[in-house]
Amino acid sequence: MTVATERIPGALSLSAGAWVGVGARDEPEQLSGVSHFLEHLLFKGSDTRSAREISQTIDRVGGDINAFTAKEYTAYYCRLPARHQALGISLLGDVLTSPALRDEDVDNERHVILEELAMDDDSPDDVAHRAFMRHLFPDHPLGWETAGSVETVEAITANDVRTFFGEHYRAESTVVAVSGPLDHDATLAQVEAAFASLTPGDGRVARFDGGPATSGEVIDDDTEQVHIVLGMHGLRRNDSDREALDVVNHVFGGGLSSRLFDEIRERRGLAYSVYSGVSSYVDAGAFTIYAGTQPSHATEVMELIHEQLELLIKDGVSDDELDIAKGYLTGAFELGLEDTGSRMARSAGLLITTGEVRPVAEQVARWDAVRQEDTRRVIERIFSQPLTLVALGPIDASAVPAGLRSGA
Repeated sequence: MTVATERIPGALSLSAGAWVGVGARDEPEQLSGVSHFLEHLLFKGSDTRSAREISQTIDRVGGDINAFTAKEYTAYYCRLPARHQALGISLLGDVLTSPALRDEDVDNERHVILEELAMDDDSPDDVAHRAFMRHLFPDHPLGWETAGSVETVEAITANDVRTFFGEHYRAESTVVAVSGPLDHDATLAQVEAAFASLTPGDGRVARFDGGPATSGEVIDDDTEQVHIVLGMHGLRRNDSDREALDVVNHVFGGGLSSRLFDEIRERRGLAYSVYSGVSSYVDAGAFTIYAGTQPSHATEVMELIHEQLELLIKDGVSDDELDIAKGYLTGAFELGLEDTGSRMARSAGLLITTGEVRPVAEQVARWDAVRQEDTRRVIERIFSQPLTLVALGPIDASAVPAGLRSGA
């Protein structure tokens, strides 16, 4: 098992996390959602603590404990006053190494997850984003919903969950990271004691590339807004143009001074939420654009997004936009590392996905080194691809501008 500590003198809190290198894309199709199911169940009790005792233990010291499931890993973490460091690490180890996984807990939590899926289905922007990913990665696990579907969640058995845990929650596929006013050797001893019973071996699975994206779809739904999601394949996590794409994304739709925000919201008042974003995985990526607008404005908003894409391809970014984007990316990155939780999550996330922790100064330098020729190159690489478009709401396919209908 990999263990990383970061000493932060003067901090009053301590954060500990265990990142397991198996996520939603690593599941068999018939068990889609089992990682998320397991994430829920680990807090339902261990061999030594009930679910209520886990909650009471963390509440008693004013801390918090939580988890989330991503496409390529599942994360468990706690944050509490630094003087309770040993308690936090012990609790996290207990949850990860000896979960009860009782039949009755599986059945009870199944209902909770089905309610979570229903809640997500009541959020039309979530539905549109999920549909976009299905079309961007058709017939591929990256396109599946992280929490699974109603059908798979209803079908997953307690034995399925126990088998998945036994096969994949292994020492070599787990990273434990701790940040706070700690001593490395003492912390390492606590982690070793807490996680000693974790099964040896590597539970990660081989991953495979996806195929081409589809052009998308128009989904008729009785909503107040039309939810527009469009984009194309992005870059792998370790691609040398990642930082250049970050810069281009900020210029296009990543900040308050971005072109999309300025043109569609500030100048025309056609949307409250409009933005673009970048997602990266070990072998693939996504560039996503979103806007929510009233049905009467949907065609105009799509035309404006298409127009801004064409301008970006034609003219690139200005020197001033480049300077603003680099300043934002470096500054926001540094500000985001001001608490122990973010520092812990950065170390764990980088180690589980790349095997190393890139120094903060090096990451800042990589963004700062982006030049105009880098932005032009990445614009050509990414925005020359056909578009995938999903529009959800009271809208007809004929309302989609001609330039977007065929995914052009």
